[in-house]
Amino acid sequence: MSSTEAVFGPPAASSSAVDLDRIRLVLNASPSRSHVVLEDGVGDEELTPAAVLFPIVQRVGGPTVLLTQRTAHLKDHPGQISFPGGRREPADASPAHTALREASEEIGLSPAHVEIAGYLPEYLTSTGFRVTPVVAMVTPPFDLQLDAFEVAEAFEVPLAFLLDPVNHQQHSLHYRGKLRHYYAMPYGEYFIWGATAGIIVSLCRVLGVAVR
Repeated sequence: MSSTEAVFGPPAASSSAVDLDRIRLVLNASPSRSHVVLEDGVGDEELTPAAVLFPIVQRVGGPTVLLTQRTAHLKDHPGQISFPGGRREPADASPAHTALREASEEIGLSPAHVEIAGYLPEYLTSTGFRVTPVVAMVTPPFDLQLDAFEVAEAFEVPLAFLLDPVNHQQHSLHYRGKLRHYYAMPYGEYFIWGATAGIIVSLCRVLGVAVR
């Protein structure tokens, strides 16, 4: 598959049941540090500010979430499934600016197709980042141009699949000498885990979905 190719899988039959208006209502209207989510293994080290775009694509068959697979040679999280996003740059005026800039740079998603819906609690990772998840509604049609250095592939997963606890798994691994626990949501050939799965679980929690 070429580095400029995006995959749009068929949405699940139940995707239309997802209430996007409710999602808008439960999100924070602005970024806040009053409530944070700590990934297992977070220490007291200084964390690097970052932001990701949580892009919900408003498809006719039901909303989907646009995700990327990182290239295998990257220093941070090689080969993993991720939201578009990255470190906050000095010129970024806000986490939303960071998320939109990164989405434009990584996958060529134009801000003209993106409406910021709100924010999830900051997500602190064991790999040293303080991530602000910026939830957005994305209006198709749109064209993507992937950065071949950073992104191997872009694809969509039905939002209903990601919000269903039946599809959530709990795993563990040894990292930096300690046993760490994390969520995973396998979808076809894609293994969604780590911070990406954790942020999806954060959305489940603010929606009142019972998670394991």
